[in-house]
Amino acid sequence: MDKEKLYSFFYILPIILVTLLLFIFPVIYSLYISFTNMGLLHFFHYSYVGLRNYIIIFKYGYFLQLLENTIIWTVGSLVTMMGLGFALALILNQSDLKGRSIFYAILILPWAFPGFISLLIWQGLWVDPYGMMNKLILPMLHLPTINSLTSTTDAWVELILTNDWLSFPYFMVVFYSALQSIPRELYDIAELDGANIFARFMRITLPSLKKTIAFVFITSFVFTWNNFYPIYVLTGGGPGISTETFIVYAYQEAFSYSNFSLAAAWSVISSIFVIVLAIIVIKYTRILDTYF
Repeated sequence: MDKEKLYSFFYILPIILVTLLLFIFPVIYSLYISFTNMGLLHFFHYSYVGLRNYIIIFKYGYFLQLLENTIIWTVGSLVTMMGLGFALALILNQSDLKGRSIFYAILILPWAFPGFISLLIWQGLWVDPYGMMNKLILPMLHLPTINSLTSTTDAWVELILTNDWLSFPYFMVVFYSALQSIPRELYDIAELDGANIFARFMRITLPSLKKTIAFVFITSFVFTWNNFYPIYVLTGGGPGISTETFIVYAYQEAFSYSNFSLAAAWSVISSIFVIVLAIIVIKYTRILDTYF
Protein backbone atom coordinates (compact mmCIF):
# COMPACT_ATOMS: atom_id res chain seq x y z
CA MET A 1 0.00 0.00 0.00
CA ASP A 2 1.55 3.32 -1.09
CA LYS A 3 1.57 6.42 1.08
CA GLU A 4 -1.29 8.09 -0.76
CA LYS A 5 -3.63 5.16 -0.19
CA LEU A 6 -2.47 4.90 3.41
CA TYR A 7 -3.25 8.56 4.05
CA SER A 8 -6.67 8.11 2.40
CA PHE A 9 -7.40 5.23 4.76
CA PHE A 10 -6.69 7.42 7.80
CA TYR A 11 -9.33 9.89 6.61
CA ILE A 12 -12.07 7.25 6.82
CA LEU A 13 -10.66 5.50 9.88
CA PRO A 14 -12.79 7.56 12.36
CA ILE A 15 -15.96 6.61 10.48
CA ILE A 16 -14.95 2.94 10.54
CA LEU A 17 -14.26 3.07 14.28
CA VAL A 18 -17.53 4.83 15.06
CA THR A 19 -19.45 2.31 12.94
CA LEU A 20 -17.77 -0.58 14.72
CA LEU A 21 -18.45 0.94 18.12
CA LEU A 22 -22.05 2.09 17.64
CA PHE A 23 -23.42 -0.53 15.25
CA ILE A 24 -21.45 -3.71 14.68
CA PHE A 25 -20.36 -4.29 18.29
CA PRO A 26 -23.92 -3.92 19.75
CA VAL A 27 -25.29 -6.27 17.10
CA ILE A 28 -22.67 -8.94 17.81
CA TYR A 29 -23.06 -8.51 21.57
CA SER A 30 -26.87 -8.79 21.37
CA LEU A 31 -26.53 -11.95 19.28
CA TYR A 32 -24.11 -13.36 21.84
CA ILE A 33 -26.22 -12.71 24.95
CA SER A 34 -29.31 -14.09 23.20
CA PHE A 35 -27.67 -17.52 23.65
CA THR A 36 -27.09 -16.99 27.38
CA ASN A 37 -29.21 -16.71 30.53
CA MET A 38 -28.19 -13.11 31.22
CA GLY A 39 -30.69 -11.40 33.51
CA LEU A 40 -31.02 -9.64 36.81
CA LEU A 41 -30.03 -12.79 38.74
CA HIS A 42 -27.23 -13.64 36.30
CA PHE A 43 -25.99 -10.21 35.31
CA PHE A 44 -22.29 -10.75 35.96
CA HIS A 45 -22.07 -14.53 35.95
CA TYR A 46 -24.22 -15.76 33.09
CA SER A 47 -23.78 -18.96 31.11
CA TYR A 48 -24.40 -20.32 27.63
CA VAL A 49 -27.87 -21.91 27.23
CA GLY A 50 -27.96 -22.48 23.46
CA LEU A 51 -31.30 -21.99 21.74
CA ARG A 52 -33.36 -21.96 24.94
CA ASN A 53 -34.45 -18.33 24.58
CA TYR A 54 -35.55 -18.87 20.99
CA ILE A 55 -37.42 -22.04 21.95
CA ILE A 56 -39.23 -20.10 24.68
CA ILE A 57 -40.19 -17.40 22.18
CA PHE A 58 -41.61 -19.75 19.57
CA LYS A 59 -43.14 -22.26 21.99
CA TYR A 60 -44.36 -20.20 24.94
CA GLY A 61 -44.12 -16.59 23.77
CA TYR A 62 -46.46 -14.37 21.82
CA PHE A 63 -44.56 -14.61 18.55
CA LEU A 64 -47.50 -14.71 16.11
CA GLN A 65 -49.39 -11.99 17.98
CA LEU A 66 -46.37 -9.69 18.03
CA LEU A 67 -45.60 -10.39 14.37
CA GLU A 68 -49.16 -9.45 13.42
CA ASN A 69 -48.99 -6.31 15.55
CA THR A 70 -45.66 -5.26 14.02
CA ILE A 71 -46.97 -5.73 10.48
CA ILE A 72 -50.14 -3.75 11.25
CA TRP A 73 -48.08 -0.95 12.78
CA THR A 74 -45.53 -0.82 9.96
CA VAL A 75 -47.83 -1.17 6.96
CA GLY A 76 -50.64 0.94 8.43
CA SER A 77 -48.31 3.80 9.30
CA LEU A 78 -46.18 3.63 6.17
CA VAL A 79 -49.05 3.56 3.66
CA THR A 80 -50.91 6.46 5.28
CA MET A 81 -47.80 8.56 5.94
CA MET A 82 -46.46 8.19 2.41
CA GLY A 83 -49.89 8.72 0.88
CA LEU A 84 -50.59 11.87 2.89
CA GLY A 85 -47.12 13.29 2.31
CA PHE A 86 -47.29 12.58 -1.42
CA ALA A 87 -50.76 14.11 -1.78
CA LEU A 88 -49.73 17.30 0.04
CA ALA A 89 -46.56 17.52 -2.06
CA LEU A 90 -48.63 17.32 -5.25
CA ILE A 91 -50.88 20.11 -3.99
CA LEU A 92 -47.94 22.34 -3.05
CA ASN A 93 -46.33 21.69 -6.43
CA GLN A 94 -49.20 23.32 -8.33
CA SER A 95 -47.81 26.34 -10.15
CA ASP A 96 -51.00 28.41 -9.66
CA LEU A 97 -51.24 27.79 -5.90
CA LYS A 98 -51.37 31.09 -4.01
CA GLY A 99 -49.82 31.39 -0.56
CA ARG A 100 -47.64 28.31 -1.10
CA SER A 101 -44.96 29.48 1.32
CA ILE A 102 -47.53 30.00 4.08
CA PHE A 103 -49.08 26.55 3.58
CA TYR A 104 -45.62 24.98 3.45
CA ALA A 105 -44.60 26.63 6.72
CA ILE A 106 -47.81 25.55 8.45
CA LEU A 107 -47.62 21.96 7.21
CA ILE A 108 -44.01 21.57 8.30
CA LEU A 109 -44.75 22.68 11.89
CA PRO A 110 -45.28 19.13 13.30
CA TRP A 111 -41.70 18.39 12.28
CA ALA A 112 -40.38 21.38 14.23
CA PHE A 113 -41.47 20.10 17.65
CA PRO A 114 -39.51 17.45 19.58
CA GLY A 115 -41.14 14.08 18.93
CA PHE A 116 -41.37 13.00 22.56
CA ILE A 117 -43.02 16.27 23.61
CA SER A 118 -45.50 15.96 20.73
CA LEU A 119 -46.36 12.44 21.85
CA LEU A 120 -47.07 13.62 25.38
CA ILE A 121 -49.37 16.31 24.00
CA TRP A 122 -51.18 13.78 21.82
CA GLN A 123 -51.51 11.47 24.79
CA GLY A 124 -53.46 14.21 26.53
CA LEU A 125 -55.54 14.89 23.43
CA TRP A 126 -56.64 11.24 23.19
CA VAL A 127 -57.61 10.79 26.85
CA ASP A 128 -61.19 9.54 27.03
CA PRO A 129 -63.50 11.31 27.68
CA TYR A 130 -61.75 14.55 28.62
CA GLY A 131 -59.21 14.92 25.81
CA MET A 132 -59.91 17.41 23.05
CA MET A 133 -60.10 14.72 20.35
CA ASN A 134 -62.96 12.88 22.05
CA LYS A 135 -64.63 15.89 23.61
CA LEU A 136 -64.57 18.32 20.69
CA ILE A 137 -62.95 17.32 17.39
CA LEU A 138 -64.41 13.84 16.77
CA PRO A 139 -67.99 14.82 17.81
CA MET A 140 -67.72 17.89 15.57
CA LEU A 141 -66.83 15.58 12.65
CA HIS A 142 -69.66 13.18 13.64
CA LEU A 143 -67.13 10.41 14.29
CA PRO A 144 -67.20 7.91 17.17
CA THR A 145 -64.95 8.56 20.15
CA ILE A 146 -61.65 6.71 20.61
CA ASN A 147 -60.85 4.70 23.75
CA SER A 148 -57.50 2.92 23.46
CA LEU A 149 -57.82 1.43 26.96
CA THR A 150 -60.66 -0.90 26.04
CA SER A 151 -60.62 -1.30 22.25
CA THR A 152 -57.77 -2.70 20.15
CA THR A 153 -59.16 -1.09 17.01
CA ASP A 154 -59.34 2.29 18.73
CA ALA A 155 -55.78 1.86 19.97
CA TRP A 156 -54.49 1.23 16.44
CA VAL A 157 -56.43 4.20 15.08
CA GLU A 158 -54.96 6.41 17.80
CA LEU A 159 -51.42 5.17 17.16
CA ILE A 160 -51.46 5.39 13.38
CA LEU A 161 -53.17 8.80 13.25
CA THR A 162 -50.70 10.21 15.76
CA ASN A 163 -47.75 8.72 13.90
CA ASP A 164 -49.10 10.19 10.66
CA TRP A 165 -49.21 13.65 12.19
CA LEU A 166 -45.66 13.31 13.49
CA SER A 167 -44.19 11.95 10.25
CA PHE A 168 -46.03 13.32 7.22
CA PRO A 169 -43.92 16.54 7.00
CA TYR A 170 -40.83 14.46 6.24
CA PHE A 171 -42.51 12.68 3.34
CA MET A 172 -44.06 15.92 2.11
CA VAL A 173 -40.70 17.72 2.06
CA VAL A 174 -38.88 14.87 0.30
CA PHE A 175 -41.58 14.38 -2.35
CA TYR A 176 -42.02 18.11 -2.84
CA SER A 177 -38.28 18.57 -3.41
CA ALA A 178 -38.31 15.72 -5.93
CA LEU A 179 -41.34 17.19 -7.73
CA GLN A 180 -39.61 20.56 -7.97
CA SER A 181 -36.70 18.92 -9.79
CA ILE A 182 -38.92 17.68 -12.66
CA PRO A 183 -38.63 20.09 -15.63
CA ARG A 184 -41.88 21.94 -16.30
CA GLU A 185 -41.23 21.64 -20.02
CA LEU A 186 -42.08 17.95 -19.88
CA TYR A 187 -45.59 18.72 -18.64
CA ASP A 188 -46.04 21.51 -21.19
CA ILE A 189 -45.04 19.24 -24.07
CA ALA A 190 -47.29 16.44 -22.82
CA GLU A 191 -50.20 18.86 -22.49
CA LEU A 192 -49.67 20.05 -26.08
CA ASP A 193 -49.76 16.41 -27.18
CA GLY A 194 -53.19 16.06 -25.57
CA ALA A 195 -52.20 14.14 -22.43
CA ASN A 196 -54.65 14.62 -19.57
CA ILE A 197 -53.72 15.03 -15.88
CA PHE A 198 -53.77 11.30 -15.18
CA ALA A 199 -51.59 10.52 -18.21
CA ARG A 200 -49.06 13.18 -17.23
CA PHE A 201 -48.98 11.81 -13.70
CA MET A 202 -48.44 8.22 -14.80
CA ARG A 203 -45.93 8.93 -17.60
CA ILE A 204 -43.92 11.82 -16.14
CA THR A 205 -44.41 12.24 -12.39
CA LEU A 206 -44.21 8.65 -11.17
CA PRO A 207 -41.25 7.58 -13.35
CA SER A 208 -39.35 10.71 -12.30
CA LEU A 209 -39.96 9.94 -8.63
CA LYS A 210 -38.99 6.27 -8.80
CA LYS A 211 -35.64 6.74 -7.04
CA THR A 212 -37.16 8.96 -4.38
CA ILE A 213 -40.02 6.55 -3.68
CA ALA A 214 -37.55 3.66 -3.44
CA PHE A 215 -35.34 5.48 -0.96
CA VAL A 216 -38.22 6.74 1.17
CA PHE A 217 -40.02 3.39 1.24
CA ILE A 218 -37.05 1.27 2.28
CA THR A 219 -35.63 3.64 4.90
CA SER A 220 -39.07 4.44 6.35
CA PHE A 221 -39.98 0.75 6.45
CA VAL A 222 -36.97 -0.03 8.62
CA PHE A 223 -37.52 3.03 10.82
CA THR A 224 -41.24 2.39 11.33
CA TRP A 225 -40.71 -1.31 12.07
CA ASN A 226 -38.38 -0.29 14.91
CA ASN A 227 -40.24 2.86 15.96
CA PHE A 228 -40.69 2.50 19.68
CA TYR A 229 -41.81 5.79 21.23
CA PRO A 230 -45.38 6.25 19.88
CA ILE A 231 -46.54 2.86 21.10
CA TYR A 232 -44.73 3.07 24.42
CA VAL A 233 -45.99 6.57 25.24
CA LEU A 234 -49.56 6.37 23.93
CA THR A 235 -50.76 2.84 24.69
CA GLY A 236 -47.86 1.07 26.39
CA GLY A 237 -48.67 -1.89 24.15
CA GLY A 238 -52.24 -2.21 25.47
CA PRO A 239 -54.94 -3.19 25.78
CA GLY A 240 -53.02 -6.24 27.02
CA ILE A 241 -50.36 -6.84 24.38
CA SER A 242 -52.67 -6.08 21.46
CA THR A 243 -50.52 -3.18 20.19
CA GLU A 244 -47.09 -4.37 21.32
CA THR A 245 -44.52 -4.87 18.56
CA PHE A 246 -41.26 -6.81 18.60
CA ILE A 247 -39.24 -3.81 19.70
CA VAL A 248 -41.70 -2.75 22.43
CA TYR A 249 -41.91 -6.26 23.82
CA ALA A 250 -38.11 -6.56 23.78
CA TYR A 251 -37.91 -3.32 25.77
CA GLN A 252 -40.43 -4.64 28.29
CA GLU A 253 -38.48 -7.86 28.71
CA ALA A 254 -35.23 -5.98 29.28
CA PHE A 255 -36.26 -3.05 31.47
CA SER A 256 -39.50 -4.21 33.11
CA TYR A 257 -38.61 -7.87 33.74
CA SER A 258 -34.78 -7.59 33.59
CA ASN A 259 -34.59 -10.59 31.25
CA PHE A 260 -31.84 -9.25 29.01
CA SER A 261 -31.09 -12.47 27.16
CA LEU A 262 -34.71 -12.98 26.10
CA ALA A 263 -34.94 -9.32 25.08
CA ALA A 264 -31.82 -9.77 22.95
CA ALA A 265 -33.39 -12.82 21.29
CA TRP A 266 -36.51 -10.79 20.42
CA SER A 267 -34.29 -8.06 18.96
CA VAL A 268 -32.38 -10.56 16.84
CA ILE A 269 -35.63 -12.03 15.48
CA SER A 270 -36.93 -8.54 14.70
CA SER A 271 -33.70 -7.67 12.86
CA ILE A 272 -33.88 -10.86 10.81
CA PHE A 273 -37.43 -10.01 9.73
CA VAL A 274 -36.38 -6.51 8.70
CA ILE A 275 -33.49 -7.81 6.61
CA VAL A 276 -35.52 -10.56 4.93
CA LEU A 277 -38.51 -8.31 4.17
CA ALA A 278 -36.24 -5.58 2.82
CA ILE A 279 -34.54 -8.07 0.48
CA ILE A 280 -37.93 -9.36 -0.71
CA VAL A 281 -39.19 -5.84 -1.36
CA ILE A 282 -36.05 -4.88 -3.27
CA LYS A 283 -36.01 -8.08 -5.32
CA TYR A 284 -39.64 -8.48 -6.31
CA THR A 285 -40.74 -4.88 -6.63
CA ARG A 286 -37.52 -3.91 -8.47
CA ILE A 287 -37.79 -0.44 -7.01
CA LEU A 288 -34.02 -0.04 -6.96
CA ASP A 289 -33.39 -1.04 -10.56
CA THR A 290 -32.80 2.58 -11.50
CA TYR A 291 -29.73 2.65 -9.27
CA PHE A 292 -27.94 -0.06 -11.26
